[in-house]
Amino acid sequence: MEKVKQHFEEEAQEFDAIIRRLIPYYEQMLDALVLTPPFKQSHPIDVIDLGCGTGTIARRIKDDYPQARITCVDIAEKMLNIAQKKLGNSGDARYQLANFEDYEFDSAYDIAVSSLALHHLVSEDDKIKFYKKIYACLKPGGVFYNADVILGSSSYLQERYMEKWREYMRLQVSEEEIEQKWIPQHYDEDHPASLMSQLAWLQNMGFAEVDVIWKYYNFSVYGGRKPVSA
Repeated sequence: MEKVKQHFEEEAQEFDAIIRRLIPYYEQMLDALVLTPPFKQSHPIDVIDLGCGTGTIARRIKDDYPQARITCVDIAEKMLNIAQKKLGNSGDARYQLANFEDYEFDSAYDIAVSSLALHHLVSEDDKIKFYKKIYACLKPGGVFYNADVILGSSSYLQERYMEKWREYMRLQVSEEEIEQKWIPQHYDEDHPASLMSQLAWLQNMGFAEVDVIWKYYNFSVYGGRKPVSA
């Protein structure tokens, strides 16, 4: 995680531009993540953005839910500084510098979201443990949605996913940069899990209405809702 933190600190100022060059249909992914929660826009909801980066998701949520109280969590201080600028001097936003590996939730939330962050948890056990923490922090009826890179259910599908990802990146990034920087960094620092496995984990730990909201090969938005009776 220290290497991941270092890269995010170094890339913070350019992160928004980088992410749009590398992630297929990023705006569609954002729409799926932000527009899915089942709350009225006038409702005063509590939201946590896990791995908030430069605050793009938090800003979108605040625009759609003006009464939202948002907690932004990230491992990189420079990312949090940019997120704070995006959200302005709002008294209903707070910022926590933290690592997922030892992060402890200190409040209850209506919405938990994460974007391109949870795949940095190394093992499946690490991911399951953190998902259980997310479930526990949600209020009854609260939702968790994750936008992330995922693995295919077979080696053949995974090869096709990687081919399509390279195909998309070639539209804006040189072949040399893809093969010498981004693909090696992906294999070195990212630890995605299969989408089907993650959906099963969510169901097994008690999430209802588990579903895939959006998907483009190895990128997906998925999640579920904590039952009201929980």
